[in-house]
Amino acid sequence: MGRPRILRQNWHDLTFVHWAVPPDRVARFMPPGVRPDVHDGVTYVGLVPFRMVGAGLPRGPAVPWAGTFLETNVRLYSVDSTGRRGIVFRSLDTDRALVVAGARMLFGLPYRWGHLRHSCRTSADGEEHTYETRLRHRGVWGASSRVVVHVGEPVAATALDNFLLSRWGLHVAHLGRSWYVPTSHPPWNLRRAELASLEDGLMQPLGFSELARRQPDQVAFSTGVHAEFGLPVRADTPRPTWG
Repeated sequence: MGRPRILRQNWHDLTFVHWAVPPDRVARFMPPGVRPDVHDGVTYVGLVPFRMVGAGLPRGPAVPWAGTFLETNVRLYSVDSTGRRGIVFRSLDTDRALVVAGARMLFGLPYRWGHLRHSCRTSADGEEHTYETRLRHRGVWGASSRVVVHVGEPVAATALDNFLLSRWGLHVAHLGRSWYVPTSHPPWNLRRAELASLEDGLMQPLGFSELARRQPDQVAFSTGVHAEFGLPVRADTPRPTWG
């Protein structure tokens, strides 16, 4: 029998935009006992907008209204002393104030409330996805982001894609400890993606103001996956077994 699940989610229409940075650039943002994970000597900062659809408990119907929303997150990549690779969120922005309050209180995740929009336009060349975020959160009121990406045919994952996206949990500091929350989902179905436009003010208050002025080092798109979350464990305990 595997570890108990506590939550299920469906992630749809995800765009991944990543910039390479030196590991010491993000080390101070890691929970205690967790360090930046590296690929070819560098680590990455990611900007990821997507649609959350039908989130809920492991069994039963999805949560009405609050289980479906838009989200944009700024994320880092981590590894703990047991070798588990994960994600550290610098921010998670959504248009559901209830989600913000619950996730901050229960899991210590840095959710922020805002107004988000997503649209998709289809043409003979593929799809164009537009994501817009404007924060209404204390201290960052009015900070905004607009991401436009052109999406084409399916592509195979690269070694860098696998490093960034094959993550089976997240690390978070909460209640004076560092936790690892295991995640299970199928492999990503990736499609060719080209960043058409980026106007970003979300990363600036998080300490990454210069990144949006650089060309990203990785851009990817996925139609989505179904994900499940397990019980949090201490980041220094042996890795959980999934069934």
